[in-house]
Amino acid sequence: MTDHPAHSWHDMGGGPAGPVDMSQHDFALWEKRVDALMVICSTKGHFTVDGLRRALEEMGPASFETMTYYERWVAAVNRNLVGGGVYSIEELGRKMEEVARRGATYGEASDG
Repeated sequence: MTDHPAHSWHDMGGGPAGPVDMSQHDFALWEKRVDALMVICSTKGHFTVDGLRRALEEMGPASFETMTYYERWVAAVNRNLVGGGVYSIEELGRKMEEVARRGATYGEASDG
């Protein structure tokens, strides 16, 4: 018989983590966009909630220690879209380079 832990590493419920901050905060524009991206992609059938959860759980404990909630979400959405053949890592890299050339802010963006 194999011993199984009561909780997986990503199930942090019930563990000592300090008080939960229950105050509301405004979401950053990029966080709203990640949420919208997740809704659009799942609605179009690119992945399911279970697929998103699986990708989140497979990230490992370090991701939950170092990444924010929406950073983990965008990584999970990306993993599902690449895994589903929506785009390749190479295509994503080229697009990221193109966006980086636009500048750090919309005000720095140039046409050339």
